[in-house]
Amino acid sequence: MMKKKQEILDAFNFRHATKEYDESKKISKEDFNFILETGRLSPSSFGFEPWKFLIVQSPEFRERLMKIAPGAKDKLRGASHFIIILTRVDIRYDSEYIIHHMKTVQKMPDQFVEMLVQGLKQFQETNWKLSENDRALFDWSSKQTYIALANMMTAAAQIGIDSTPIEGFNFDEVRAFLERESLLDKGHFEPSVMVAFGYRKEEPKRPKTRKNLNEIVHWV
Repeated sequence: MMKKKQEILDAFNFRHATKEYDESKKISKEDFNFILETGRLSPSSFGFEPWKFLIVQSPEFRERLMKIAPGAKDKLRGASHFIIILTRVDIRYDSEYIIHHMKTVQKMPDQFVEMLVQGLKQFQETNWKLSENDRALFDWSSKQTYIALANMMTAAAQIGIDSTPIEGFNFDEVRAFLERESLLDKGHFEPSVMVAFGYRKEEPKRPKTRKNLNEIVHWV
């Protein structure tokens, strides 16, 4: 157990927001599938899995994306693999997607579906006031994708693969670009966050810096 704990902490210390990737080094299919599987198995609110992993490997597609995602430019050029994580926007309590997911993925009997829909209705409308506007629902859905993002980055670090989370892109332009490419499933998805995976070109110039634990933890 102590060895496993240390391995996990070592992975967190190893991981950093890689600025430049070594273009000559590629992630094996087996290793990348492992990373994707940790994303697939990630938890989400009510277990609705409101994400899709758009893997961008085409050099031509990457070149066009660079123009509207300045924060991803160097990563798109050098990273072995690049993902745009999309988030579902049709996640209202009574949406076709939610009902279908409950019945076919979670395999709930109809009576449980009806009960959960009512509970979800209260959660969205009263508890968190998510139904007041589309942006609130989008933000709730998008937050779930960051769980999958973090799990994939941590899993990658545990097998010696670098990663970089990226929000440096023009949301409207990226959304329009993906829509023109018919990659948003007729408006059911929107871009949430991007992430690059690969192998660092050089070691970090300074050690990892974080606040001390006693500065961020408060026991009640």
